[in-house]
Amino acid sequence: MGFDSLIGGTIWDQYSQKVTDLMNNPQNMGEITQEQADEMGATLIVADFGAESCGDAVRLYWAVHPKSDVIMHSKFKSFGCGTAIASSDTMAELCKGKTVDEAVKITNIDVEMAMRDDPDTPAVPPQKMHCSVMAYDVIKKAAAQYKGVDMESFESEVIVCECARVSLSTLKEVIRLNDLTTIEQIADYTKAGAFCKSCIRPGGHEAKDIYLVDLLAEYEKEKMAATADSSAGGGAVDFAQMTIFQKLKAVDKVIDDNIRQMLIMDGGDMEIIDIKENGAHFDIYIRYLGACSGCASSSTGTLYAIENILQQKLDENIRVLPI
Repeated sequence: MGFDSLIGGTIWDQYSQKVTDLMNNPQNMGEITQEQADEMGATLIVADFGAESCGDAVRLYWAVHPKSDVIMHSKFKSFGCGTAIASSDTMAELCKGKTVDEAVKITNIDVEMAMRDDPDTPAVPPQKMHCSVMAYDVIKKAAAQYKGVDMESFESEVIVCECARVSLSTLKEVIRLNDLTTIEQIADYTKAGAFCKSCIRPGGHEAKDIYLVDLLAEYEKEKMAATADSSAGGGAVDFAQMTIFQKLKAVDKVIDDNIRQMLIMDGGDMEIIDIKENGAHFDIYIRYLGACSGCASSSTGTLYAIENILQQKLDENIRVLPI
C-alpha cells in the first residue's frame, strides 16, 4: 500500500473540505501594519500565544475602532501545523465585526464548528482539536492588551485542564453530547488529560478541585438515573425534576418528533447548546443551522413555534433563546 493510499483512506478523510482549503489557501494570513491601522483610524493590537504542549504558536493582529471597540480587521500569522493554520484563519475571521467583549466569548468549539462542512461531522480528527484551543487564549491576550488588564480577568470559566485550557463547561458539554465514557475519549475530543495528566485523577503533580474521573462518574450517574426513572415510571418524569441529561434527551426527542423534519425540508436544522434554570424559567439555548441561520422567521415565527411545542410537551416555563 502506498503512502498516498494510506493517508487518503485514513487521516485525510477526517478533515473537512473547509479545513483542507484553508490549510492551502488561508484567507486572513498576514499582518496589519501600524500605517494601515492609522489609515483606518484604528488602534493596532498584536498578540502572541504559544502552546508549549505541541510547539505551535500564533500571532493575532487586530485593528480596533477606539470608540466603538469593534474589530475592524483581523489577521494572523501561525507557526504550526496545517490544522493550526486553518483554525487560526477561522478564528481571525470570526473576530471581524465583533466588539472586543464579543470576541472574548469565542471558544475553540466555536472555531471547530465554523470549520465543519456539515453540522454533524467534526471538522478535524479528535487528536487535532487542541489546535483550535490556541484561538481561545490568543483572543484573550489581544483583548487584555487592548483593555490594559490581565488575561485572567476574562476567565469566567473553571479551567479543569490547564495544559490544553479546557473549561469545566466545555468538558461537561463534550462528554454529554458525545456520550463519552473514558479518559482516552475525552483526550481525543478536547486534549484534556493528554499532557501532564494532573487533571485526570488525584495524585498528579498539581492538586485539582475537579478531575476528569469525577466528570465521568457524574455523567454515568445521570445516565443511570435517567434509565431508572424511565423504567420505574414509563418515562413520565416531571421536566423540572429531571437531571440535565434527562432534560436534554427530552428536548431532543420533542424536537425530533415535532420540529426537525420541517426545518430540514427548508434546508435548515437546529441543535441544543445548553439548558439553564433561570428563576422560574428553563432557558434552552439553541443554534440554528443551514438555511435557518439566516432566515428572518428564525427569531419570530419559527422561534415561537419551537417554544410553543416545547412548552406544550414539556413545561410551560420553557424559553427558547437562539445564539
